Amino acid sequence: MTMWLQIDNVTVCYDRQEVLRDLSLALAPGEIGCLLGGSGTGKSTLLRAIAGFEPLASGSIALAGQVLSGPGANVPAHRRGIGMVFQDHALFPHLDVADNIAFGLRGLPQPQRQQRVADLLAMVGLPDCARRFPHELSGGQQQRIALARALAPQPSLVLLDEPFASLDTELRQRLAMDVRDLLKCHNTAALLVTHDQQEAFAMADRVGLLADGVLQQWDTPYALYHEPANRIVADFVGEGVLLPAALLSERCLQLPLGEFCRLHDLPAASGGKVDVLVRPDDVVHDDASPVRALVVGKQFRGADFLYTLQLDDGTQVLSLVPSHHDHAMGEAIGIRVEFDHLIAFPAA
Repeated sequence: MTMWLQIDNVTVCYDRQEVLRDLSLALAPGEIGCLLGGSGTGKSTLLRAIAGFEPLASGSIALAGQVLSGPGANVPAHRRGIGMVFQDHALFPHLDVADNIAFGLRGLPQPQRQQRVADLLAMVGLPDCARRFPHELSGGQQQRIALARALAPQPSLVLLDEPFASLDTELRQRLAMDVRDLLKCHNTAALLVTHDQQEAFAMADRVGLLADGVLQQWDTPYALYHEPANRIVADFVGEGVLLPAALLSERCLQLPLGEFCRLHDLPAASGGKVDVLVRPDDVVHDDASPVRALVVGKQFRGADFLYTLQLDDGTQVLSLVPSHHDHAMGEAIGIRVEFDHLIAFPAA
């Protein structure tokens, strides 16, 4: 498949300090990608480098087959054909909504510009807001206008830097899906930066985890959760615990929860010791199971409980259980493990 955005071996430095190191990723036409990671991991720096605001120490960035940054190439930011949506919306307070959206359309004749603005307002669900000013809009409405402004010049790529961080949880979730639908409707490729995993999984076709300036894994949301490439990804993405286990063979191991095998070889480990990733959805509540565990923690989440369960040897695991199973603290319940993905790493 021909890639639309191609980032190859990019390194970015501030005062000779590497912020991003040897980073590579790619997006296909119309794909939405997301960068996850904590503060200071280099997520926004990569967006700024793609937009043309940060120089590269090495590597290259290409969009639609054109090298934007790299050896012998440095296309100015305003000529890259990239739209950007910021966390604080960055709307012009002295311009009304229509003029904000039309800001990047000054090269179009007036009738075309007006039609484009009207089409975008309808697309973001705010057709009657053309003559309102940013301060008269809610946070969610401002974010929709910021997206409409970014899409107005029909960019080759849209960059979104923590676009929903200032919104409440319910609005964030709803707006994230609306934005995804809009981008998909226009077949516009996009790269999103966030620290919210649920937002990343809901919006993106491909997700990457940045840690210490290194892209740890660039994959589908499903693979990032169920098939983490290393311990860093396993620790950061989703919930779960890493349990010590003993290798019995190349494909079988012994856990406090029993003996388990998988189709593929397990990692070689010094002394035959590994750590196994156990997700809450791997631990199934089963009253008929001979394996019992004590409820030592519980979080009500509406549709389900997240239980912290303690085994006889003191080992603790998490289990996601439908909320009609309301067990008391200290109660012993039956559990069994169902590994659809048995992920093991050499023992720490």
